[in-house]
Amino acid sequence: MRVCGVEIKGDDAIISLVALENNLYDIPHLRVPKISLTKGAEAEHIQKFQFAIKKLVEDYKIDAIVIKERATKGKFSGGSQGFKMEAAIQLIDGLQVELVRSNIINEKLKKAQVTIDFRDTGLKQFQQNAFETAFTFFNP
Repeated sequence: MRVCGVEIKGDDAIISLVALENNLYDIPHLRVPKISLTKGAEAEHIQKFQFAIKKLVEDYKIDAIVIKERATKGKFSGGSQGFKMEAAIQLIDGLQVELVRSNIINEKLKKAQVTIDFRDTGLKQFQQNAFETAFTFFNP
């Protein structure tokens, strides 16, 4: 099973792919570490963003996308553009999409039977939250 973890920051959907087959974890290399939404107020740009995500799902045979949920109010609340990106991903037909809160991610990482040191993954530092989000999908 291949799962794409997504962390939305500003205009960017930071992504990381984690695969689990035969009880072995794999972190396939992605052609891009993030997909951006420019001029998010225009429907055409949101559709282009959604198309880019669909293409990623098709090309890498992704089974599910897990998005790190953001606060809707308060100091760390997400912006409107980020919520549009979240909705565009959720509305892709035939794709399993889950939202996971950061406290749940932290709990699952603590309880995980397998630990992966992020420094050994070969990913860029800014992809860490996306990786952890995808990794926790496999740890109920």
